[in-house]
This record gives sequence, structure tokens and C-alpha cells, in this order.
Amino acid sequence: MVAGVGFRKGTSAADILVVVRNACAAAGVDVNETDALATADFKAADAGVIEAAQTLGLPLVACVREKLAQVSDRVLTRSETVEAAVGVPSVAEAAALVAAGRNATLLAPRVAVKNATCALAIGDGP
Repeated sequence: MVAGVGFRKGTSAADILVVVRNACAAAGVDVNETDALATADFKAADAGVIEAAQTLGLPLVACVREKLAQVSDRVLTRSETVEAAVGVPSVAEAAALVAAGRNATLLAPRVAVKNATCALAIGDGP
């Protein structure tokens, strides 16, 4: 299972951890079942997401914009603001789908907390 996250620049690791834990709770899964944390490549260097991945003991997967765009028709949540800014309707959902690999499916629509969102996906791996 992959946790995809989207967030505003400068979002703290604490806020990212809260949204990941909330998404897992909402889906009825344990956060320890998560195999990776994923986000867009243009967000992957942000200190908050790096620290969140380290805290969870997970690899951080940086998904390129082109791959995110390829799954944009499969996201469940659409933000016009996000789509206008980055070209995909939901960074969290698209990143989860891309990182989960072939036959990826979202467990539920993204969960939002403060300046961060998280979506969970399962798939056959890269």
C-alpha cells in the first residue's frame, strides 16, 4: 500500500504525519501496512515530506509530472486550483496511483488536514 501526499510548500512533517495517519484510520488500515510515501517530484525535496518519510521509516517516491498526468482520469477528487497550478487534479491521489504501480486502485478519496492531503492506493508494484 502506498500513501500519496500533496501539500503546500513548507508544510511541517507533523502535519503530513497527521494526514497520513488520518487517511489510514479512515480506510481502516494500520499505518504500518504502508510500503512507501509518494508525492510529486517537484515536492519531494521539501523538508517536511522528507522528515515524514524518515519518521515512518518509508522510502519517499518522487513521481514525475508526466506519470501523474497519465493517471489523472482515475483520481476521485478534483481540485481546479491544484489542476491549474500543477496540471493534475489531485497530487495525493495521482502520486498514490503512480507509486502503487500496475493495476493500482485508490482505497478512498483523499483525506485533507490543514495544508496537506493523503490518499492510499494498492497495486501490483512498479
